[in-house]
Amino acid sequence: MKIAYLLGSLNRGGTETLLLDVFRNAAANQLDAIAVYRKSGVFEPEFLASGVLTTKLPLRKNLLSYFVCLRKLLIKNNINAVHAQQPLDALLALIATRGLDVKIILTLHGYDLQESRVGKMILSFILKRTDANIYVSNAQREYYQKKYRLDENKQRVVYNGISFRKFDGALVSTRGATLSRTPNKENMLRDELKLPPDTMLFGTVGNFLPGRDQLTICKFLKLLKKEDVSFHFVFVGKRVENSSDLYDDCVNYCRQNNLLENVSFLGSREDVPGILSQLDAFVYATDHDTFGIGVVEAMAVGIPVFVNDWVVMSEITDDGKYATIYKTKDEQDLLRHFLLFLQDKTDFLTKAANASSFVRQKYGIENHIEKLKQVYSEQ
Repeated sequence: MKIAYLLGSLNRGGTETLLLDVFRNAAANQLDAIAVYRKSGVFEPEFLASGVLTTKLPLRKNLLSYFVCLRKLLIKNNINAVHAQQPLDALLALIATRGLDVKIILTLHGYDLQESRVGKMILSFILKRTDANIYVSNAQREYYQKKYRLDENKQRVVYNGISFRKFDGALVSTRGATLSRTPNKENMLRDELKLPPDTMLFGTVGNFLPGRDQLTICKFLKLLKKEDVSFHFVFVGKRVENSSDLYDDCVNYCRQNNLLENVSFLGSREDVPGILSQLDAFVYATDHDTFGIGVVEAMAVGIPVFVNDWVVMSEITDDGKYATIYKTKDEQDLLRHFLLFLQDKTDFLTKAANASSFVRQKYGIENHIEKLKQVYSEQ
């Protein structure tokens, strides 16, 4: 089968990173695909060089022109199925393929909690008219299936995939807190932040978006500082304009509690694998993530990971077998677990090493593509 992937913008984000890894590995995994996107973004050059034919088709006021162009593109490339990454694109594909023998597949990357009224109307309409809906976790599938009363035979779970080749430089060592380090780049982040060698360096990854809970981490850091621990924490993730208060609240909290000398807000970074490999531990907090790519990437480099007990985090860490789980929005409980780690790292490091093997097998990009191909073949 030949698949056309429909995307919105090509800005940096979890969905775009996933699709870019899929496209770069498509040929090696016998996935025949093209990509069609509506808006440009910082990832545009990478997508154009990914090895998958990628075409920009803007959505203009003349919708009829868009439908005609998309239909011609699908026919010209002998497309068997369209795989949309947003409900709007699935709806556009449904209209453009009317009368054609082309299947419509939609992946839901998030929840509907932040959707506008129109967005929820589109979602409710299209979910029951696709040939298959894909979810990135069982918890997410159960949510949508129950809320929208969907035919369970058309709902599928395909965990997100990660190309772990970008982490191959990270090696587990026994230095300091027995952490993952990148050969020849061991002190790059420490040098950038001008940190003493004995300062614990740990952090989190994720843009400041609704559904994330970086403020609980800030509250935990306030408690940790009172314990006289020498540490520096890095927030890797951008301030998003339409939810800027999430970022600003964290910065203001750190300023008001004299934490800025212990905390750095690094913004969006292209060197996340290298940053993770230099951390002594990884801490994550969420309200309703659907998967948690940053968590899996941290597990992959073999560093101790601390996540809250949101159902999806329990799912991807095998009920805490491969990470330390603390109570949601409970900075005191997180502190308790973290102090145990500081007192005796042995069990935490063993768990971290086992986690690296676990996620590389379960969440590799090759496995993700194979699961997608299974869904396509069922149509």
